[in-house]
Amino acid sequence: MGATNDPGRHDDRLVVTDAIRIPSFELTETFTTSGGPGGQHANKAATRVELTFDLTTSSAFRHEAQRERAIARLGPMMRVVADDERSQLRNRELARQRLVERIRAAVSVPRVRRPTRPTRGSQRRRLDDKSRRSEIKQQRRRPPPD
Repeated sequence: MGATNDPGRHDDRLVVTDAIRIPSFELTETFTTSGGPGGQHANKAATRVELTFDLTTSSAFRHEAQRERAIARLGPMMRVVADDERSQLRNRELARQRLVERIRAAVSVPRVRRPTRPTRGSQRRRLDDKSRRSEIKQQRRRPPPD
């Protein structure tokens, strides 16, 4: 029985979509000092998170088309960095959120635009507006000399 069906077990997979769930062992996290302002805390605490994810070897994709679409848009190896917060835990959450958002955007299939034709009523309204506008402009002109 899988981890998703057993309510007693904790599922440690990162949920991207219903079909894509990344196992946590496929994510590589490295922590470094973030640098920048913040004094001694920024220089000593390793709060900057760099999250890497290999799209080519991941078991998260059920469909090969999703994997190919993600690799075409993101590349074979994905890297996300978060150093916005002072807390390492919060930066880890931010990095994971950014990873999810990027993968979700990469695997989404854009809707096909079906070209439509203007309706007869809209064409008639457009021509009526044009003639009305033309009439207004003609009335602004000087009258012709008699």
